[in-house]
Amino acid sequence: MAVSERARLAALHGVDTSYRPAPDQEIRVPEETVVAVLAALGVDASTPAAVRDALAEHERRTLGRLLPRSVVVREGQAPRLKLPSGTTLRVETEDGTGHDWSRPEKQPPPPGVGIGRHALRAHAPDGRSASAQLVVAPARLAGPPTRTYGFMAQLYSVLSSRSWGMGDLGDLADLAAWAGRAQGAGFVQVNPLHVAVPGRPTDPSPYRPSSRRFPDPVYLRVEEVPEYAYLCLADRERAADLLQKAAVLRESVLQKEALIDRDAVWELKREALALVRKVPLSPGRRTAYVDFLAGQGQALDDHATWSALAEIHGPEWRTWPAGLRDPRSPQVARARSEHLEQVDFHCWLVWLTDSQLGAAQRAARDAGMAVGIVHDLAVGAHPSGSDAWALQDALACGMSVGAPPDAFNSHGQDWGLPPWRPDALDATGYAPYRDLLRAVLRHAGGLRIDHVMGLFRLWWVPEGRPPTEGTYVRYDADAMLGVLALEAHRAGAVVIGEDLGTVEPGVREELEDRGILGTSVLWFERDYDRGGRPLAPEAWRASALATVTTHDLPSTAARLTGEHVGLRHRLGLLGRPLEQEQADDAVEVAEWLALLGRLGLLPEGTGDEEAVVKALHRFLARTPARMLGVWLPDAVGDRRPQNLPGTWDQYPNWRLPIAGADGHPLTLEQLAASPRLHALAEEVRAGLDAP
Repeated sequence: MAVSERARLAALHGVDTSYRPAPDQEIRVPEETVVAVLAALGVDASTPAAVRDALAEHERRTLGRLLPRSVVVREGQAPRLKLPSGTTLRVETEDGTGHDWSRPEKQPPPPGVGIGRHALRAHAPDGRSASAQLVVAPARLAGPPTRTYGFMAQLYSVLSSRSWGMGDLGDLADLAAWAGRAQGAGFVQVNPLHVAVPGRPTDPSPYRPSSRRFPDPVYLRVEEVPEYAYLCLADRERAADLLQKAAVLRESVLQKEALIDRDAVWELKREALALVRKVPLSPGRRTAYVDFLAGQGQALDDHATWSALAEIHGPEWRTWPAGLRDPRSPQVARARSEHLEQVDFHCWLVWLTDSQLGAAQRAARDAGMAVGIVHDLAVGAHPSGSDAWALQDALACGMSVGAPPDAFNSHGQDWGLPPWRPDALDATGYAPYRDLLRAVLRHAGGLRIDHVMGLFRLWWVPEGRPPTEGTYVRYDADAMLGVLALEAHRAGAVVIGEDLGTVEPGVREELEDRGILGTSVLWFERDYDRGGRPLAPEAWRASALATVTTHDLPSTAARLTGEHVGLRHRLGLLGRPLEQEQADDAVEVAEWLALLGRLGLLPEGTGDEEAVVKALHRFLARTPARMLGVWLPDAVGDRRPQNLPGTWDQYPNWRLPIAGADGHPLTLEQLAASPRLHALAEEVRAGLDAP
């Protein structure tokens, strides 16, 4: 069989057979990888005959289809449709009105068909008819109403004197209210708050959740559940005991005796919530709960059922009894009925958490924040979690999302997250993706999309193969971006794409054209056409969230002192001799300090660490970036990264509280009183106000 036949079949399904890690380098994808990826898409390419049959079947389906299964178009633009001459189209809008659409291949939707989701029906002269979902997306998202700055933090790391051993949604509301009112901040950006896969120990990474659609009840502030006030005397006494145990947990973290232990926190909260659960809901609260259940529908029922079954059979659903592995099986329906109380308990937890998320966003907006809470959407969900169980038809079985080898990791990366099947999304009108976005945006002023390049293409790694033997699978970017823009528009939310790392040409331009902000991190912003020197502030892009560092990078204090190199050396993570790494790092820092000096942004000189941190943020304010992010640990001189890529148990990733320059953990109250933080925020505000 000629290679071109299999390559042609792969191209028809968006599967790349080669890729370019650099403009002058092309790497062929192993044939076995192409066959495995096509199989995950329901296409047999294992033999020459199978390839020919698959090509013939694809041609038959394509020729016989009058309309695509989904039509996504930007407001004011014509769709890319090829229809037989004389075909008539009619649009039935969300509000039930009908509109005829003439010459759709050359004209945008007719007046009256605005932004939204509509039904499209076509009738051809040969008697064929078809229907499709029509999504009309805004031509461009509005972005933040004004240039603004905000704080970025991992919520679990922001403990207050009322926390149960980790930061919670009560702390988030308080942080937002203080930052907005006292510091003039326009937003607070947090880590993904998606629900985790249960277990002991639970995977602490917020980027490997059980479900991306539902929030994690471990973040609940139990005392703020209204029914808590009506506990009976005996239960109130037990709740007081649990509060005392939570205080011991909190103090052990704050005194550096222990790391944040979400499992221990959840064990206490779970028992306390079981007490609160016994208090009947008032009529108004009961009605609100019933309305919430109706609004969430099958998706919440599935998640709660998985959660109940995971408590009985363990979190790895592939090891459950065979009948329970299919969410639509009679056995699952019977189990749901038999364990109805447990299922409803998990629905109730989601409702409570959703309510406190809403309260946090209201607190942010009431404090005058232009944006409010910026939530984070992980790339995918854990293969053992509730999303993987409930969305088996929409996710690629036996595949994992990752990244190809690059300058930072010669072995590539495998993130262990099953990817969306592009064909399944198209067939459902992008319903699972839409529902996910709608849920995450429900109480968000903004949304950060982790690895936003995945809306264009994702690196798929077949199970059992190394990341070097993966390949890119392409998505309909117009549809993925259109659905995202529609849901963000309806939520009134800003969208920020994390576009760091390997970015295909044209991606950043497309994001900017649609009003989706990118991410600019100071240490990576260099003019590579002029020897890689630091990029002057006026040359930075405006459509971005600009920061000095992120949760995956060294804190600024560690970067300035070179401590991050020493840390990686102690953990055996350096790819070159220590002296060489230290020398190169020192040169990089010196280049930035020299630029700060030339711009007059460092009058205090380079000997004062706190002054340099201020100067770097003064520099950010000089850029045209629409949003400036201050990493909250940077504001108090914390030296430790929250996450050290390339490590698992060698470093306490995702388990550290925010600490001061001396390494001692700080409470939210201490953060709010920190002179160093106040001084930095004042510098940023002054920079934004400067002409």
